[in-house]
Amino acid sequence: MTTIYKNNCTFVGREDERVNMLKSHYYEGLIEAGCDEAGRGCLAGSVYAAAVILPPDYENGLLNDSKQLSERRRYQLREMIERDAISWAVGVVTPEEIDHINILNASILAMHRALDGLSVRPEAVIVDGNRFKPYGTLPWTTIVKGDGKYLSIAAASILAKTYRDDYMNGLAEQYPQYDWHSNKGYPTKRHREAIKTFGPTPLHRRSYNLLGDTQLSLEFE
Repeated sequence: MTTIYKNNCTFVGREDERVNMLKSHYYEGLIEAGCDEAGRGCLAGSVYAAAVILPPDYENGLLNDSKQLSERRRYQLREMIERDAISWAVGVVTPEEIDHINILNASILAMHRALDGLSVRPEAVIVDGNRFKPYGTLPWTTIVKGDGKYLSIAAASILAKTYRDDYMNGLAEQYPQYDWHSNKGYPTKRHREAIKTFGPTPLHRRSYNLLGDTQLSLEFE
């Protein structure tokens, strides 16, 4: 898999409504890309990550950690981010790749793929969380809860989340019994009951504990 969404947009304005102003940058004077992932804890589906470069001194008081926003607000902000960003891209790692290299490595690989898709090469990278691997020779910093502290990471969290939600909603049409429209692949009771009843799909992560405490009763073909 390679990066599947990207753009070459330039900054065209700023959001005037100020609610929760996050920091505009971590590295002084460098072109900085913020990265975040979505779907790491899911039982099914690919993991998505986004990389976003925002203009210097960009302001948008609505941007925040995607988990703190309503679905409607996330999609509103996705339009703003895609309009305003200097560059953005989304990277994907499949369930098969996740099973092969583990979810931590897959999440980092998805972020690397997103960075690969940027039309403007960053000079530094900031990442939500506490784990990352070097991307070329660029300086990088991990920031715990960075999606609630830095605009570019918050923007990346929104893109990763909404594009992954779109992907899972599409898959839900093919596999309605797993309730992916609601749970997006996360380990809800209804999701696990469906796995026990119908078995795993080709999109389930076989390296995960799909049934929780009853994992040993699950048979794979």
